[in-house]
Amino acid sequence: MLVSAIVFAVVAATLYAGHQVADHVLGQSDKQAAHKAAPGWDGWRHLLGHVMAYHLVVVVMLAITIAALDLPITVLGLAAGLGFSAVSHAFLDRRWPVRWLLTHTGSGDFADRQAPICGMYLADQSLHAACLWASALLIACL
Repeated sequence: MLVSAIVFAVVAATLYAGHQVADHVLGQSDKQAAHKAAPGWDGWRHLLGHVMAYHLVVVVMLAITIAALDLPITVLGLAAGLGFSAVSHAFLDRRWPVRWLLTHTGSGDFADRQAPICGMYLADQSLHAACLWASALLIACL
C-alpha cells in the first residue's frame, strides 16, 4: 500500500508539472487556444492538435520520471490514466462544460468575470487538476 501511495504522489506531481508546461508553454499554440472551442471541424482540429501536443509533453515527463525512479507502473495503469487525461482534457477544453458547471452551481457571475481574475480560466484549471488527480490514482492503482 505504501508503494502505491508513493507512486501516486510522484505521478501526481509529475502530471501537475507536465500540465503547467504543456498547457501554458509547449503544448498549445495561440491559434489552438483561440480556436479549440470553435464549432465544427475547425474547433476539433485545433483541440486535437493541442491534446496531442499536451500529452506528448506529459508522456515525456512521465517516462523520464518512471525511468529515473524505477517506478512500478503497469501498462494498464498508464493507459487508463493517460486515456482519462486525454478525454477529460479535451472535454473541458471545449469550454461549454466548464461554463455549464459554473452556471448550474450558482457561479454564473464568476464564469463571466474577466478582471481582476478570469473565472472560466480558474475553474478550467481547477477541473484539470482534479482530473490529473484521478489520472494519477488510475496510474498508481491499476
